[in-house]
Amino acid sequence: MGVLEHKSPLQAHQARQLLRAMADPLRLQVIEALGGGERCVCDLTGELGLAQSKLSFHLKVLREAGLVVAREQGRWIYYRLRSEALQDLQHWLAGLADRCDQPARGCN
Repeated sequence: MGVLEHKSPLQAHQARQLLRAMADPLRLQVIEALGGGERCVCDLTGELGLAQSKLSFHLKVLREAGLVVAREQGRWIYYRLRSEALQDLQHWLAGLADRCDQPARGCN
């Protein structure tokens, strides 16, 4: 399923993998399109103006990162975001935000 199969807090290497997958502009467009709910790959190709082969590559990267899941129905494949992955990343970022204003400890 990807890097987020467990329920322990997100580790830095997992956050990097998620952020790397999200950093590509086309993959971010796919994520935004899936933000409205599950979508058929045929709808995504039309909406995003991508060839199916190019979209499939980006969906594979997102699946491997644990950001999306797919299900088959007949001859179509439907994709949806994994809300758990987004929540895990949100908690990881919140932890950074909580700690970033701490003053430096003195040098030795």
